[in-house]
Amino acid sequence: MGLHVGYYCAAALVLVLSVCSVVAEPQVPCYFIFGDSLVDNGNNNAIASLARANYFPYGIDFQYGPTGRFSNGLTTVDVISRLLGFEDYIPPFANAGGEQILRGVNYASAAAGIREETGRQLGARIPFSGQVRNYQTTVREVVEILGDENQAANYLSQCIYSIGLGSNDYLNNYFMPNYYNTGSRYTTEQYAELLIQEYTQQLRTLYEYGGRKFVLISIGQIGCSPNELAQNSPDGRTCVSKINDANRIFNRKLKALVDEFNSQLPDSKAIYINAYDIFQDMIDRPSAFGFSVVNAGCCGVGRNNGQITCLPGQMPCANRDEYLFWDAFHPTEAANIVIGRRSYSAETSTDAYPFDIRRLAQLR
Repeated sequence: MGLHVGYYCAAALVLVLSVCSVVAEPQVPCYFIFGDSLVDNGNNNAIASLARANYFPYGIDFQYGPTGRFSNGLTTVDVISRLLGFEDYIPPFANAGGEQILRGVNYASAAAGIREETGRQLGARIPFSGQVRNYQTTVREVVEILGDENQAANYLSQCIYSIGLGSNDYLNNYFMPNYYNTGSRYTTEQYAELLIQEYTQQLRTLYEYGGRKFVLISIGQIGCSPNELAQNSPDGRTCVSKINDANRIFNRKLKALVDEFNSQLPDSKAIYINAYDIFQDMIDRPSAFGFSVVNAGCCGVGRNNGQITCLPGQMPCANRDEYLFWDAFHPTEAANIVIGRRSYSAETSTDAYPFDIRRLAQLR
């Protein structure tokens, strides 16, 4: 059967391209993921953290049920991994091993930030620096599997490295004065600069350990989350501008980091994904994406279902595809599909800079 498929792919490529893509190799050999609860797929399950999602109703629409994903179904990186051609979802570092790691590893940890102390009130979590150390462990294993450092370096240079951190540095640090003093110590401009400096250090380590194709994902409008709307929006609908303004400052500096990296480091191929504006598009034109509710979680507690995340065993809303938010902080699978799709293949000129993930995967 395999020979017949190969023959027909060669003989009638146009006619069976969609069929052939099912058995084709992924567009890149591996996909490494760094981030927070938006893309965590199980790394927090076995650690002493309040930031966990390995219980129902999380995963209600996911084929494997509750896995630790903070969604009813797919996350953005699940969507992107499928679009890149991977048959299986990228495994969490917590239980990835053997030759499986050659396809990539997900290091993301809920409540994690760029800063070490971010999210500490929620218990254990793996900050960006810890995720990078875990990646270094993976690289040593890749060297062992492939035989030597040169082969490993060549292999890793073709892989995609997705980094999406910073949300918690605002949500669970800067704008949480009862636990942290960063809000009184730094202006929003100073704080963003501090975050970018620390981010850059970790990115340089990834580069030193083989990374070349970097996807830097902007942080979204934290001020539009059901949690912030419940706490700080008079009408429960108007986004909290002081938080979103701070988020935009960080994003502007993150986008500038793309040019800095690509001009200073040989063979660096960094891109920026404008998740902030993609999210804004869904808020501004909800009906275009099938959404009817953009200011409340599908499950949760209190005003806007925004007080806390979904309670264990809680029955969520039935019309999940019509909700932008799944819980107090995280998007639904429906929203993640939009973000993932537009990250992979930009639909507007502002979705990605200087180009999208699909083009990045093609670069050699």
